[in-house]
Amino acid sequence: MAINRRQLTVGALGALAVPAPAQGMRVTHGPMLGHVTANSVTVWGRTSQPGEFRVRYGLKPEQLDQTSAPAPTAIGRDNTGIALLTGLKPDTRYHYRLEAGGSASNDHSGSFRTLPDAASHRGELNPRGLFNFRFEFGSCNNQKPGNGMGPGLPAFKTMRETLRDKVHFSILNGDWLYEDKRDFTVPQWLSQNGLAAGAEPRIVKLCPSITGVWENYKFFLERGVNMAAWHKEMPCYYTPDDHEILNDVYGTAAKGNKNRRAVFRDIAMQAWFDYVAAANPTATSQAAHFGQARLNSGSDILVDAEADFRSLDFKQLSNLHIHWGGQMAGVDNAKFDGSDGNANAGIYDIVDVIDRNRLRISPTPRFDSTSAYSIGRHSYSSFRVGNVEFYLLDTRSLRDLHDTRDPYKKGISMIGRAQREWLMKSMKASDADFFFLASSVNLAIPHVGSPGSDGPLDGKDDAWTAFVEERDMLIDFWDSLNKPVIVMTGDLHNSFAVKITDRVWEFCSGPHNSANHPMKSEGGRMANGPFDSRGRKCDIRWSSYFRNDVPAALRRQPIYAVAQVNNVFQNRLRKDEPRWVAYPRPHLVIQYYDGLTGDLMYAESVHGA
Repeated sequence: MAINRRQLTVGALGALAVPAPAQGMRVTHGPMLGHVTANSVTVWGRTSQPGEFRVRYGLKPEQLDQTSAPAPTAIGRDNTGIALLTGLKPDTRYHYRLEAGGSASNDHSGSFRTLPDAASHRGELNPRGLFNFRFEFGSCNNQKPGNGMGPGLPAFKTMRETLRDKVHFSILNGDWLYEDKRDFTVPQWLSQNGLAAGAEPRIVKLCPSITGVWENYKFFLERGVNMAAWHKEMPCYYTPDDHEILNDVYGTAAKGNKNRRAVFRDIAMQAWFDYVAAANPTATSQAAHFGQARLNSGSDILVDAEADFRSLDFKQLSNLHIHWGGQMAGVDNAKFDGSDGNANAGIYDIVDVIDRNRLRISPTPRFDSTSAYSIGRHSYSSFRVGNVEFYLLDTRSLRDLHDTRDPYKKGISMIGRAQREWLMKSMKASDADFFFLASSVNLAIPHVGSPGSDGPLDGKDDAWTAFVEERDMLIDFWDSLNKPVIVMTGDLHNSFAVKITDRVWEFCSGPHNSANHPMKSEGGRMANGPFDSRGRKCDIRWSSYFRNDVPAALRRQPIYAVAQVNNVFQNRLRKDEPRWVAYPRPHLVIQYYDGLTGDLMYAESVHGA
């Protein structure tokens, strides 16, 4: 089982040594549950100061008779950490509580259910040991009052009440976070953590704007009570979308692109791993690298006297970003987009490693500067449940610049060559019966506007419809596998089910909490029926849909989806002995629910090969 242990560049984040807990040490945020299997789960928490926490757990809330290994928390990760619980029983509900510094509180407790396993289902009529399971998926959790349902997040309350004992895990498919409190300064962060000026860990010295992103996560957990409660009882997986970084971030892989939002990628993604995504299983183990370099005008050599570039696995890293710099680099305000930033800020390719301290980069820097920089990590991942393979894609970190005037432009990529090759190689080799891909952005429907815009925005299309060559190549590849491929999408604040081919489907789920988009934001598509998606004939089977004349205050329809994998059915010969019979043709059922009432809105079935 590949569990991300949040391996990070120690030089950038600061020493990871765990001091003895000081008096008054406590858990401040969490728990949040992560990657779950039949025998394990991860538990995230944050402490009031660097140290460690433990998880006490058991089969009854009043009898927590087992204790995890200590989970270290470090100041360079904003005092966050992860505990791994192992040796658990399959398909069993456990109760647990986080403890730190000798203190415990029921505010930091919850329960979870492990996955079923093959051994308890295997038999003469089910030789593969297949089992049924369900999971929820959705996106877009804007908490800002006026931009959706507000900080009450009622869909999470509905999901807790209706799904707690019915689904095994959840996939939060982008836009878990929306920019808020990003102007939280380093002095404010130091005061919050009881630290004196000059005591910042190196990651904060290099990237002062990370303190605003950390505060953004804490604020969302503190204010979003229903969402925080969901995370205490439901193991979750995550994909990043634009708001995890900065609204409408494009061109993070486009060499020469000087854009404040694009070069905020690695700072924001570091905080994403510190808070919600640390428990995702990862395809790579190499952490992002942060440093400070000397650059000279007309020279293509980057020099970092403190780096050891030869120790990095560049096959698991992406490109190099020179940071914009400053405390406000991650604030979602257009007035900062026009600020100068660091003279050499922008996106660079790494040509080669010269030696321990030097890289050759392209393009050639134009100015003399001392600049903070980073080399991004791969953030995509996969995991397996029974006969189903899941892929969590990253559609933002490795994205080329698109051109809405030419959506058929050759050679550009939404996900980058490395991620695309990894995905195709893995899917081709897999013996899974079904594939689920979490793509935070849409496959068939364009995303060309925002809830508050009068129409399409210049240059905007967040969806795969701006990368038609790559999209159609992948659709043709998925179709050739002769197995159902389900692409789960988000970003657009509506839900829809689209049949793309007999084997390839798009199921968009959301918003969990954000205001719904009107049709003008979605390229004027119809509510359902035949649809031409950039030359690809599709069938929109169902959708939530708002005409342009609906007032913004009335566009408030949260939705979530549940996927049910039906592999077996029960045929008992004796009441106390299960006997599972495998379907000759297993199938999936995708169900959409009203986030306010829990009422079923639509369901679609997809059968296996």
